[in-house]
Amino acid sequence: MAVRLLKEVNGAPDAQIGTHLRRAYLNELTLDFDCTDKYIQGTILLKYPPSKLGTGQSILKIVLQAHATDQSATAAATINTFIFGKLVEMCTDTIHQGDSVIFVGFTVDKSPTAEKDGRHRCQLELSEEVGTMIYVYGKSSSVEGVAEQITESRSTAVRQKYTYTPLNQLKSGSIVNVYGVVKFFKPPYRTKGTDYCSTVTLVDPSGGKLTCMLFSGSPDTLPKIFKVGDIVRFHRLKIQEFNKEVQGVTSPGFSTLTFDGILGASLTPRTTSKRYCFTDEDKKMVDMLRNWAVTSSVVSEPTIQLLSVQPMQYFDLTCQLVAKADVDGASVLLKVWDGTKCSYPSWRVFVEGSALEGDEAFIHKLCNFTVDILVYDNHTLETKCLKPGMFLRIYNLHAKCGLRTPADVQCLEFYLHGGNSYGRGIRVLPDESYDVTELKKRLDSVDLQQYQDLEGISLLEWDNTLTGPLSQDKVCLNVLDRCQQESATVVTSHHHLNSVPLSTIVKEKAPQKYRIRAKMKSYEPQKLYQSIKLYCPRCHALQDIPSDEDLETALKKSMDGRHSTDFHNSSWYWTASWNTEPPDHREIVIRFVKREEIQENSGKTLILIERVNLVELRRLSEKFGGIIPVKSCDQLSLGDLCIPFFIQGRHWHYGCKNCSILQNVNHIPSLNQEELLEPSAIAGVLGIQPLQYAFLMKFTLEDESAVLEAYLWDEAEKFLRMPASDVIADHALQEKLQTLMRMLSPPGRNIEDRPWLECCIKSYCIEEGGNRKVCYQVFDTIIAEDDC
Repeated sequence: MAVRLLKEVNGAPDAQIGTHLRRAYLNELTLDFDCTDKYIQGTILLKYPPSKLGTGQSILKIVLQAHATDQSATAAATINTFIFGKLVEMCTDTIHQGDSVIFVGFTVDKSPTAEKDGRHRCQLELSEEVGTMIYVYGKSSSVEGVAEQITESRSTAVRQKYTYTPLNQLKSGSIVNVYGVVKFFKPPYRTKGTDYCSTVTLVDPSGGKLTCMLFSGSPDTLPKIFKVGDIVRFHRLKIQEFNKEVQGVTSPGFSTLTFDGILGASLTPRTTSKRYCFTDEDKKMVDMLRNWAVTSSVVSEPTIQLLSVQPMQYFDLTCQLVAKADVDGASVLLKVWDGTKCSYPSWRVFVEGSALEGDEAFIHKLCNFTVDILVYDNHTLETKCLKPGMFLRIYNLHAKCGLRTPADVQCLEFYLHGGNSYGRGIRVLPDESYDVTELKKRLDSVDLQQYQDLEGISLLEWDNTLTGPLSQDKVCLNVLDRCQQESATVVTSHHHLNSVPLSTIVKEKAPQKYRIRAKMKSYEPQKLYQSIKLYCPRCHALQDIPSDEDLETALKKSMDGRHSTDFHNSSWYWTASWNTEPPDHREIVIRFVKREEIQENSGKTLILIERVNLVELRRLSEKFGGIIPVKSCDQLSLGDLCIPFFIQGRHWHYGCKNCSILQNVNHIPSLNQEELLEPSAIAGVLGIQPLQYAFLMKFTLEDESAVLEAYLWDEAEKFLRMPASDVIADHALQEKLQTLMRMLSPPGRNIEDRPWLECCIKSYCIEEGGNRKVCYQVFDTIIAEDDC
């Protein structure tokens, strides 16, 4: 029985528990807590009615309270506990509120309700599959022999037999145990929330294929997969349907073992817990999958050595870290070697010697074998924990064509670009792994002195041609210089796709994604200021920026009607007014919002302006820190939303007429002093949904096969490398935008003389006049300009 009734002796039931088990206290529990040979003791504070998950699995929730004398009683003294499967039926009538219990065999997971209920940030999960034993103590029985019972129960749990489902027999809604060979994976990466995610695609001899999306609060609890071809075992994997295909996700009690896929490698698994069941049947399964993967050639291993790297290649590299350095705040330099010498000269990143973390003598000794890798974006965080001497696997590393040597030999530059597409990332390999063992053999066999004597001088001279004459701000360290200069634009993702002719794209059904190489025949609008629109992120409405004529008309309309003098002064503003010259002869009213301190600088003053024309509004915007156009009739209120609701110098902020619910201007005093000149705060207190500035352009692209029109829309700022909100307010950026477009589509030149554009294009369908229309959009592409 997994649930046993035992009796308390002198209020201390745990006194008789065997010495091989150690009591775990609630304040010790973390997501990576080792539950092996541990038990949890406490009192049932709450017991909820049993229920069922969507999969039909039974579940029972209880709240366990630590005893008042426990180490954990000072903070988070209660923890949510979930019981699954057959244990629910056993516990329903056996355990009760107020009972003292001991749990042996449990797992720890993140509690999603910790902030709401104030309980422990982790939760306990109990099930027969993890070998749970629950001991319930009453007041009248003896606990002698409890240690023997617990020991026996754990031995029984280890001998539990599991059933594994072939991948071609998986059904949505089931919770299964599976074995598989890794065909693709992404190392754990942080999601937009607080969790980490790892994507794994498995295959097996049944011909089935399964993609798993695995989430956890800690990367250490996700599968320790190091390369394609590894063998994994997943227990308690939930199967669900996504896009008409089955998909695996984690469920309570999920656990994993990972084995190296190399024939003859150790059968010691990489696991998220030291407590697992591994029988002779499991050994046979791993051996069978290793042999199957080799003989069926289902796995293509992208890991290669530096000796074999070719220009423009993406590959996985197993290497040792020699040194590292922060370069420019946006990238990190890694100096690595793998015991082979790159066939091409490699680019050296210029950094001060004092910035390098690593042994100076060792760095110099390996100078002919190391390559410099620049790591960008999210991967820079992964490098913070890296130390020289560690063994790494770097995934989706890019060998880019760089400068040519004086002897006209191609030089390679190595980059780990941002994002996690194609499994891009870095993992530290344990010293005992098969690949590290093989790498150490290769490193130990290298005769460093031989290469230093024969080639060191000439190579260092070439290195100096790359690093010596260039100041650090001229070295290719920014995004632009990472890109290949063979075309005027470069793609930032989907490098695995081959370029296709435009004729192929126009013939295929949407939606699809493509990579193309074409030239720009023309673009619209030719008047580039018309390419900047106002966009509502809530209702997705898109509109033109009001013209000067539209603004002038709206301002004149706001002057119509009765003008009240009842609102000239208030506790939160003071008023000044004057009359314009005839024939206009109108009263202009300015209300100065009071601040806690007197502002000598008008550039920090917020004013409410009334009865002005466009010329006067622009002059005032140059003088004051912020302007809110208002009108006064029966009450002081905002003007028409055709007019900006807030003006800050050259930045004019508009609101959405559809989504805004205007509030009384008298709410402005609720803002603190720092918020009085903050556009988002002004919008919030006035009930306005702000509009965003956005680019919208249409490119006509042409290659030898066809012509295609594609929009540049939601990734336009990324493509052009400038925000629309800045372009509308900055004449220098407007001129730069004009220069960029002339570079992409030089006026007066034949199509043959125009630059090539390498782009990612996606097709999609829209409804237009009751008919479906296929449209195309540029994405994951940026301009590669030299002077950015």
